[in-house]
Amino acid sequence: MRMTNPGPSASPTRLYTDLLIRCIANTIYRDAPQDPWSGSSYSDTVRAEGRDWPSRAHSMIGVKRLENLRWAVETVIREAIPGDLIEAGVWRGGACILMRGLLAAHGEATRQVIVADSFEGLPCPDPTRFPQDTGDTHHQFSELAIPVDEVKEHFAAYGLLDAQVKFLKGWFRDTLPTLRGRRFALVRLDGDMYQSTMESLENLYDRLSPGGFLIVDDYGAIPACKAAVDDFRAARCIAEPLQWVDWTGVWWRRPRDGA
Repeated sequence: MRMTNPGPSASPTRLYTDLLIRCIANTIYRDAPQDPWSGSSYSDTVRAEGRDWPSRAHSMIGVKRLENLRWAVETVIREAIPGDLIEAGVWRGGACILMRGLLAAHGEATRQVIVADSFEGLPCPDPTRFPQDTGDTHHQFSELAIPVDEVKEHFAAYGLLDAQVKFLKGWFRDTLPTLRGRRFALVRLDGDMYQSTMESLENLYDRLSPGGFLIVDDYGAIPACKAAVDDFRAARCIAEPLQWVDWTGVWWRRPRDGA
């Protein structure tokens, strides 16, 4: 499954952001996956769905979720939803690179992209506090530990490393509380675990502007992530329906005042 070619009559903004998505997902050079489950060769369908761990691409979330992110960012720009953009759990930085590229393409010079990650992989599970993470093995995958300097190099390769990008290094329980003075138009969560997802929701959702987007990457793929989202929504009486992007990604919008 390849992206639809917009054709030469498309706007420069659309052509640029399409090219960004193709580069970030590496559907151009079609790099082989490095995971043990998706086979040893590249597949357009697998990459579109974000079902592999690419060996070279800057994101593993796939074309469909990148296109959804583009639509959400362009919506908050068009509707003037106030606030910055943040991803909690960034791997090689691809989704954040796309967000920064979209701000540049639309002339948005005041919003920042917050790149939040331990840059050391995922934490060991804490089954005492978060029993839903019992047996979780994400911390054992060295492929998920991408140093912050390497992520910065990826931004620089696209010409998008500047003052509108802020790196927030450390465990979410320590770093996300420091953002309490910020307002966000879009929050994207890719923390895999119950703990990471819940800590992100508890620290970021109240900062999300009315009309802003809350996007979760692993809802359909990881039961612990789904449990955290479901528990948080139930505790907060959030009634907005979840919208599916593909087999795992979901989103909803925070209701506007009076809605």
